Amino acid sequence: PSPQQHLPGFAPQGDDGDEDFNLTQTPTHSQVQRNLERRSQDQVNQKVSELVQFLLVKDQKKIPIKRADILKKVIREYKDVYSEIVNRAGRTLQQVFGLQLVEIDTKHHIYILTSNLSRAEGENLRRDNQTAKLGLLIAILSFIFMKGNSAKDGAVWEFLRRLRVHPG
Repeated sequence: PSPQQHLPGFAPQGDDGDEDFNLTQTPTHSQVQRNLERRSQDQVNQKVSELVQFLLVKDQKKIPIKRADILKKVIREYKDVYSEIVNRAGRTLQQVFGLQLVEIDTKHHIYILTSNLSRAEGENLRRDNQTAKLGLLIAILSFIFMKGNSAKDGAVWEFLRRLRVHPG
């Protein structure tokens, strides 16, 4: 068994700072479906968007992603639909960004994002100013997409600030 575990969506298991969220409270698939019916799709979609942004910012800053942080800073009162939010965020990361959430430490539940895209070779490896601009453009457009195809200037600047991109 490999220490790395690929996660199309990962099931919550408690300890190490997950407070009251542990195995005995892990909802079944049917419980999650019932809980989803009690929440509006807009609420759940908003949490999915927040989680995708959280994961992208952590990855950009090269900060390990801890499940306890996901629960505390993003999921909060939506623990009852945690697995569905993570699954949808995982699908979005894969479809939009070509990234996959991978557990690198099963004891402390630490994750990273890895690329699913095939490696470029030769001429495609060349990094220049144009490539950097394209990467920034994709990050900004993805942010706007995740905000429902509309974002205020202040929100975009805050997102860029969190990525440590400043005007000038």
